[in-house]
Amino acid sequence: MSSSESADRPDPSQQASGAEAEEPAAGASSSPSDSAASPNNEVSSGGASLVAGGILTSRVTGLLRERVLAYFFGVSAVMDVWTVVFRVPNILQNLLGEGTISAAFIPTYSRLIEQERYDVAGRFAGAIFGLLLATASIIAALGIVFAEPIVAVSAPGFLDDAAKVAAGTLDVDRFALSVQGIKLIFPMTGVLVLSAWALGVLNSHRRFFVPYVAPVLWNVAIMAALAGGALYAAGGFLPTGYDTDTLSYLLLIGCGGAFAGGVLQFGVQLPFVAQAMPSFSFSFSTRVEGVRDAIRAVGPVIAGRGVAQVSAFVDQVLGSAYLLAGGLSALRFGLLLYMLPISLFGISVTAAELPELSRLTGDRVNAFVDRLRRSLGQLAFLTVPTVIGYLALGYLVVGALLRTGQFGVQDQWLVYFTLVSYTIGILATSMSRLLQNAFYAIGNTATPARLAVVRVVVSVAVAFPAIFWFREFTVPGVTGIVFESRTLSLGAMGLGAGASVAAWLELGGLLRALKRELPVRVPWARILWMSLLAIVALLPAFGVWWWIPGAPLILLAVAVGGVYAGTYLGLAYLLGFSELDPWVRRFRK
Repeated sequence: MSSSESADRPDPSQQASGAEAEEPAAGASSSPSDSAASPNNEVSSGGASLVAGGILTSRVTGLLRERVLAYFFGVSAVMDVWTVVFRVPNILQNLLGEGTISAAFIPTYSRLIEQERYDVAGRFAGAIFGLLLATASIIAALGIVFAEPIVAVSAPGFLDDAAKVAAGTLDVDRFALSVQGIKLIFPMTGVLVLSAWALGVLNSHRRFFVPYVAPVLWNVAIMAALAGGALYAAGGFLPTGYDTDTLSYLLLIGCGGAFAGGVLQFGVQLPFVAQAMPSFSFSFSTRVEGVRDAIRAVGPVIAGRGVAQVSAFVDQVLGSAYLLAGGLSALRFGLLLYMLPISLFGISVTAAELPELSRLTGDRVNAFVDRLRRSLGQLAFLTVPTVIGYLALGYLVVGALLRTGQFGVQDQWLVYFTLVSYTIGILATSMSRLLQNAFYAIGNTATPARLAVVRVVVSVAVAFPAIFWFREFTVPGVTGIVFESRTLSLGAMGLGAGASVAAWLELGGLLRALKRELPVRVPWARILWMSLLAIVALLPAFGVWWWIPGAPLILLAVAVGGVYAGTYLGLAYLLGFSELDPWVRRFRK
């Protein structure tokens, strides 16, 4: 099923046959337009690289945050609570903030700025901000009041925890701890919704770096809170020596840090928003020009993205009900790595493209289609080697990032297997985000919503039986390694299988629907060349792994990953891959 991490950003003429036209092979001659840089293309490539830079910085600190969480909590019942506590607020954040901003605010605001109607744009931005503020405040208050039923619905497997604790089969009452955490986290959601508004303003003014690097403050605040809490409660950092009460205390301290980080993430963007906006007029009015159209556009988007979020929610419900304690933790860590390339590459391209595609609607069909085709190629160029790298080198990646403290070898294997099941759908998910933005830019929000429903139905249909099938396999049974600690099963892979199958079906549906309106195509032949290039790049990487197997995990991962990435990029450069040109031009500047 489709799931998203808390730091995830939002997404988005007929042909006679459904066959995809092939792109030229690597090294073959291509049309000058493939490599020539128009001013708009420079904006797009520059914007994408700035988004990528901001997201990379944010994701690096996000990985550090997850390493800190792995150190303190590992794959455990307390980490299950952390996963549940952030899920529902994250869903609301995606719907109210990022989904609304992508589909309704950015297209309208960008067009008003392009038309130099700055007063109208300022009133529109102020009204959207006021309506988001009111909605987010109400929902935050409701979340605090109804924390218990929220946890009961989102994690029904936690309801019997009090009895399990009394019987001595579980160390912590996950239900009670989740209720406390939810009350701290819901106010954070309202602040992050407003942060998404600031992101939309800055993106529309082609200022990309600050809003995508701002989550660094959120990550740092959580890590600082956990570190400070450990020093206060235990007097130091103990890899495996924390008792359950201390871990529960640390979880709540971390939730408080998340709220403080949300305030910082929003606040750091405000000076740049004030500098970028020609005018601003705060209101709660729906009579401002463009607001009612935006609200009408939001409905189908919330329905579409809501369906995707329901899929993430169902993941959690199924995980809490049918996975053993710690299963949700493994799912979370696997999804962290799954979302990394989608956020870093998929969103870096789609975020920069949405304002530009919105400016190319109307009679500029050829420019729109050409930009979309280039963006798909650039997206695939970055995503394909990540997919192949995860499948072949994912075990090493998981170990380097998370093997610390209470996160051991068996945890590493379980998260790797979970990651593999999700990795198969990474390319489809990334491309779907870009195609969704294309629909948003042309004013069609209903089609992505309808296909999102299909995606959820398919993911549930595949995942539910797959959970039970994968649950029969265990980490010791598959790896042949005997562990002294508890035995972990592979049930979480069933959720990944459902997500991957559904992602590819959604991509196919989006392509078919978009072709009925525009002559768009995906460069599948080009993607095949990228895949072959990535497979070749694995050979020297495996050689390094074989040559220094006893090196520290982090150094080994850096060496192996560096050789793999360097070989792939080097071969692409020698073979003349045009998808590398925007990044080369920016590097040379």
